[in-house]
Amino acid sequence: MTPATPERPFRLSDFDFHLPPELIAQTPAPERSASRMLDGRGPVMDRIFKDLPELLQTGDLLVFNDTQVVPARLFGEKPSGGQLELLVERVLPALPDASHQVVAHMKVSKKPAVGTVLRMFNRNGSATAFDATLLGRWPTVDGPLFRFALSGEPLALMRAHGHVPLPPYIERDKHQMNPEDVARYQTVFAKHPGAAAAPTAALHFDEALLAQLNARGVQRASVTLHVGAGTFSPVKSENLSEHRMHSEWYSIPATTLQAIADCQARGGRVVAVGTTTVRTLESWARSGLTEGDTDIFITPGFVFQVVDLLITNFHLPKSSLMMLVAAFTGFEPMHAMYAHAIAQGYRFFSYGDSMLLQRSAT
Repeated sequence: MTPATPERPFRLSDFDFHLPPELIAQTPAPERSASRMLDGRGPVMDRIFKDLPELLQTGDLLVFNDTQVVPARLFGEKPSGGQLELLVERVLPALPDASHQVVAHMKVSKKPAVGTVLRMFNRNGSATAFDATLLGRWPTVDGPLFRFALSGEPLALMRAHGHVPLPPYIERDKHQMNPEDVARYQTVFAKHPGAAAAPTAALHFDEALLAQLNARGVQRASVTLHVGAGTFSPVKSENLSEHRMHSEWYSIPATTLQAIADCQARGGRVVAVGTTTVRTLESWARSGLTEGDTDIFITPGFVFQVVDLLITNFHLPKSSLMMLVAAFTGFEPMHAMYAHAIAQGYRFFSYGDSMLLQRSAT
């Protein structure tokens, strides 16, 4: 791969690579912390995720995303009988004029008109469970998502009738509830419901590993970023400056800000678990806002202000997440690590293996 220069900035094609389909993980590892981990902090080393405690130091701070994945995939039909699928991206605040409203992706052969009442099915698809009225596009009149008013409280309806929103590269019957996915496409510390996708780097942690990290003197803190389905969307513009990121809501508690300040004061390292945690912390560092929406797009040349180490999975070709990794660890080292992972048969994407990375000095 040719590195960028001022005369030739990075392009979308710089982040493409061939991935053998058999390396796309279809199921999680039998044990969360038994997945493989590529240690990329120096010369590349092949490890197991449960090695993590010996790679961190007393006084380091692990920052997790404690969002909870909701059963955001819903099925229904138009008045004409045409089938449709909704993937709820976010639940809107319950304002007096916006109670029970959600924003969702809509998959349907022909878009219904604004005002159409859709019949949404129960989990086994045998009866109408609730209604969803199409109110228009979001966040603008030509926005990519759609706003709906549901006939009941959204989170309760999703818990009762929704399906696990697995990414498209995991092959499942979308209409069936797989108990393994219900349990494993969720972190062990998920707390705040609202995500349409899991913060997948955190899926490798189990209670035993967390106890070992605690005994090691590694501190823990949390942020919340409700991961949207847009995290799986590839960048489409060859000119990266033309790409616009999807927006996601985040929140950072005061206790986490204090934990970061204390970590930095004692010379510890801030270890972000997942790209969503990176985006949250670096959004705060840039804006000073501890809560709100972020559409930060991190590409090579980005100056990181908070995160020292990153734990992340292997990402889709041409994805914004791969660009974030290249920005963090360096473009050429990133490609070298991906090539090593493919040669060694690492498992890729949400249910796959992980990397431990150190921020590049340049």
